[in-house]
Amino acid sequence: MSHRGGNRSDVPGAAARVTTKPASVAAPTTTRDQSPPSRLRMILVLGALVALGPLTIDVYLPALPAITDDLNSTDAAVQFTLTGTLIGLAVGQLVIGPLSDALGRRRPLVAGTAVHIVASLLCMIAPSVAVLGVTRALQGFGAAATMVIALAIVRDLYEGRAAATVLSRLVLVMGVAPIVAPSLGGIVLLQGSWRGIFAGLAVAGVLLMLVALVFLRETLPTERRRAPEVVPVLRTYGSLLRDRSFVVLVLVAGLGMSALFAYISGSSFVLQDGYGLGEQQFALVFGIGAVALIGASQLNVLALQRYSPARIVTVALVAMAISGTALIVTTTTEAGGVVGFMIPVLCVLASAGFVMPNSPALALSRHGEAAGTAAALLGAAQFGLGALIAPLVGALGNDGPAMAVTMTGGALVALAALAYARPDRDRPETVVDASATETPVDGSATA
Repeated sequence: MSHRGGNRSDVPGAAARVTTKPASVAAPTTTRDQSPPSRLRMILVLGALVALGPLTIDVYLPALPAITDDLNSTDAAVQFTLTGTLIGLAVGQLVIGPLSDALGRRRPLVAGTAVHIVASLLCMIAPSVAVLGVTRALQGFGAAATMVIALAIVRDLYEGRAAATVLSRLVLVMGVAPIVAPSLGGIVLLQGSWRGIFAGLAVAGVLLMLVALVFLRETLPTERRRAPEVVPVLRTYGSLLRDRSFVVLVLVAGLGMSALFAYISGSSFVLQDGYGLGEQQFALVFGIGAVALIGASQLNVLALQRYSPARIVTVALVAMAISGTALIVTTTTEAGGVVGFMIPVLCVLASAGFVMPNSPALALSRHGEAAGTAAALLGAAQFGLGALIAPLVGALGNDGPAMAVTMTGGALVALAALAYARPDRDRPETVVDASATETPVDGSATA
């Protein structure tokens, strides 16, 4: 596939001119001797795969108070089981991403899903919070395969605005998980105990493994794979970390998601214990927040037709900081009750809906030659920050003001990082302009 030079780049730091690269790091292509995949099919399959992570995180949220009572533990200790999941998701992506660059996408995906299934069964029989925390970390490690490899496949097949568009559609598909998951957890709690939730996650893992085996083919040709050795992997991570614009965009992506993780980690306690909502009421309110996130991600597709991803991210972070400040005011003054709490929360989540598709697309577009490793570093940063956010909300009081301060702080730090590094002014001479074309390799027009 050839690139058209001279076009205005939408990627911060992308080179204005195209330089020659070896064939091994050429533009993304589909596997040899195969027809290009349907974009709709890829969105549905990849959306189902990336939904496993949010489903694993969210489905047991209504059960946190019940787990606390059943295992004779504390709110803070049970909240650390969420931290364990996020740590597993972060570490898993660092390991599985480079493996997918060396072995292809399918084999690590199937192996990771198998780990998730086994870990879900172990969670179901966990006798204590400590054991549950360890098995939840293993569960997150397995789910990481579906998330990091889905991002790498997007980079295998799409570029520039097309990649941002596909990621926006993925946010729509995976956004069903946060809406449905707490409700599913609540239904299980009505019929049984919290342990049944993990049995359901094991079944979901089996179904998704079948989907991957039947509908997902290999997207990384053998000639584009990297050596499965530790030293080259470390060198690749080193080269990524030396790219200041990439590091800043990864940080922005992680901080943009920190608002979401602050809401996930504290919402069940704030809404159920603080505002007195029942399990089903909590699931409904939590779903409304997910709708705000999904709706914004789809408006992002329209915004991309007029504005660059970098500009959208900047405006969205400003809106997130303003909404977070309003949330600090309403939670500290207790103005408006649950409505006064939810209105600014919805605005924060909507802002995150614009940040989440664009910042990863910008970061991944810089390193197509190591898409799996780049996606791993991106995912590890996102969920690593999430692992820090969950206990931080608990340490600050596990209440509305704690959530508000955490959300606002993440947005402000992200804005400061963009202002300090100014990735749009950093133009390395050895990077191919990945956004020179808006047409994905499957030849379809941008949705």
